[in-house]
Amino acid sequence: MTASSTPNVRRRFAETPVQKAALVVGIVFLVVGVAGFVPGITTDVGELHGAGHDSGALLLGLFQVSVLHNAVHLLFGVVGVVLARTVRAARLYLVVGGLVYAVLWIYGLVVDKGSQANFVPLNTADDWLHFVLAVGMVGLGLLLGHRRTARTDH
Repeated sequence: MTASSTPNVRRRFAETPVQKAALVVGIVFLVVGVAGFVPGITTDVGELHGAGHDSGALLLGLFQVSVLHNAVHLLFGVVGVVLARTVRAARLYLVVGGLVYAVLWIYGLVVDKGSQANFVPLNTADDWLHFVLAVGMVGLGLLLGHRRTARTDH
């Protein structure tokens, strides 16, 4: 009997491609969430607000961030790392997370950037990054998530 066919055998963490993808995406979100608070990586950290369009901090001098925005990145990161434990959860994280970013992309395109409705906050660079994340995460979840074997269905 091989380890892959034996029930109750401990599997390696993030063993399949979709699990590895979810883990990497989760780690990237964690790094970005922390980086949003780091002077030098984020410009004008003194202008970092809790939320709202008037937060003046820019991650990498390009992406408008706030404490809320950074917290969302950290949350997405933790969820990705945790859900990388199983194939189904990793696929769900990538596909649903990508759909969330698609909604955020559309929201960013239609919201008045100077209004209170832009509470995250979002700028044009954020909008297009959200589009890339949406396509990338859904694509990874669908392309890698359908490759299942008997040992990875759990």
